[in-house]
Amino acid sequence: MKKANRIITLLIFVFLYAPMAVLIIASFNVGKDITQFEGFTFQQYAEVFRDRSLLTLLGNSLIISVLASGIATAFGTVAAVGIQGLNPRMRRTVMSLTNIPMTNPDIVTGISLSLLFVFVGSKLLGQRDSLTFWTLLIAHITFNLPYVILNVMPKLKQMDRSLVEAAMDLGCTPLQSFFKVTLPEIMPGVLSGAIMAFTMSLDDFVISYFVTGLDFITLPVEIYNYTKKQLQPKIYAMFTMLFLLILVLMVIMNLLQLRQDKAKNGHRRG
Repeated sequence: MKKANRIITLLIFVFLYAPMAVLIIASFNVGKDITQFEGFTFQQYAEVFRDRSLLTLLGNSLIISVLASGIATAFGTVAAVGIQGLNPRMRRTVMSLTNIPMTNPDIVTGISLSLLFVFVGSKLLGQRDSLTFWTLLIAHITFNLPYVILNVMPKLKQMDRSLVEAAMDLGCTPLQSFFKVTLPEIMPGVLSGAIMAFTMSLDDFVISYFVTGLDFITLPVEIYNYTKKQLQPKIYAMFTMLFLLILVLMVIMNLLQLRQDKAKNGHRRG
């Protein structure tokens, strides 16, 4: 039984990562045909850094990802603290509502946000171009918030509430106790939420496609236009670098979680 489980697990991983392996190999291929490896080269990576338009698009994606994940982390952390302070029944209701955006299809979220932005921009504000950089940023913050809350909530549940009460008995205000006691205790969850929000924002296409204006276009949206014709090999190199970046962030997130678990176990044993 154990052997069968290992084989099934291996097959699943092969199925998941085989496309990425093909992509990575193609990024080092001298030729343009991915079915035939003609030689090893770093030329495609050099082409990426020589293409200013591609770097501009990547910069746009990074700007949106950093801003959206930062704002979503701040608001999501405060929201998680507020939700934790509710009574159990109300907390379950609010968490159910919070989880809806994660289970909602991206295309539904994207279209609904686009309709909302167009209505507010054209009808209420009288703007000619309703979809701008700000609508893209708001959309990214919106779908990032639930992931931050989902990562912070478990840390709040694990935290010893007596620490906050002790801090306030010693003269701390509620705000001071949050920054001096609560925030350090839940920091691994905050960082995990921030990393997850960043990765979700960096590679988002569906929602971004519906809320992006002509003044600010991200890399995933522009890549969609590239797929309508034969992809240039330098795009494979760009995809490979993005994959490695997200992989590194996921490893960091898991290491932070492992470190927190070890610290908790060591504290309990002590």
